[in-house]
Amino acid sequence: MELKSRLESILFVATKPVSATKLAELAQSDLENVSEALRQLQSEYNDARRGIQLISHNSKVQFMTHPDCREAVETYLKEEQFGELTKPGLETLTIIAYRGPVSKAALEQIRGVNCSMILRNLLIKGLVEAEDDKTSMQTLYSVTFDFLRYLGVSAVQELPDFEKLSRHESIEQVLEIGKEETEVKEEKDES
Repeated sequence: MELKSRLESILFVATKPVSATKLAELAQSDLENVSEALRQLQSEYNDARRGIQLISHNSKVQFMTHPDCREAVETYLKEEQFGELTKPGLETLTIIAYRGPVSKAALEQIRGVNCSMILRNLLIKGLVEAEDDKTSMQTLYSVTFDFLRYLGVSAVQELPDFEKLSRHESIEQVLEIGKEETEVKEEKDES
C-alpha cells in the first residue's frame, strides 16, 4: 500500500497529534519519505475545499475539521454526546466500570474487537477518562465522576455485583490467554 495511504489511515484513527517520527515508525518508512508524504497530504487536504484539513504544530500532525464546517460538526457532536449509547458502547463502558482502570489492549481482548472509535465516543460523552500509566507505558481508561453521578452512585464498588463481576474467572482466563499469545508472538519476533 502507498505510504500516503498508510499515513492517512493512521492519522484518521489517531485521537491526538502524532509526530512524524512516530508515523515513520508505524508506517515502516524513513523520516524523509514520511515528511514528503505529509507535505503532499497537507497540500491535497488544505488546498482543496474539503471538510478535513491536515494541521501541523510543534512537529506533530493531526486531521482537523475545516473551520467552515464548524456548525455542522457542533450539531453532530451534540447529538453524539447526548444521544443514546450503542450496544457496543454500553458493553465497553461496563467493562471499564467493572475492570477499570483498564488498557485498550485488555478491553479489546475481552470484547474481541477493536475499541478505538467506541473509546473515542465515550471520551467525547465524558463517561470515561484516559490517563497515561508511566509504569506500563499504556493509556488506561476509567469511568468519570459524571458517569457515577448519572448512575447515582458514589463509587464503582456500589455497582450491582461489583465484587463478583470485577474479577470474574472467565474474564481473567481471557486476559491470561491474551497475555500468553502476546508473549509467544514477542518470542517469535525476537528469533
